[in-house]
Amino acid sequence: MEDDNKFSYFFLGLGLGVAVGLLFAPSSGAETRDLIRSKADESKDYLRRRGTELRDSATDAIERGKTVVSRQRDHLAAAVDAGKQAYREAVTSASPDATQGI
Repeated sequence: MEDDNKFSYFFLGLGLGVAVGLLFAPSSGAETRDLIRSKADESKDYLRRRGTELRDSATDAIERGKTVVSRQRDHLAAAVDAGKQAYREAVTSASPDATQGI
């Protein structure tokens, strides 16, 4: 609960700081609005580019993961088949005396 109050006070202070900064800005209102609008557009463009980069990066990571999983599945299947083959060879090559005791 105390942490929630700290965050709310932080954001309240941030908002007040921005408001005071805008009130005492050296530019006129129209210039300040144009500056804010241009910075907002730059931010949108940056976020759009960054989002695309992150999506592409995630897609690449997923594809690499699928490749690794597929390769591991193939290795595991080959190991299981080799184990089955070794077992069959051991059973068929065992002497009849050794298998009677089982």
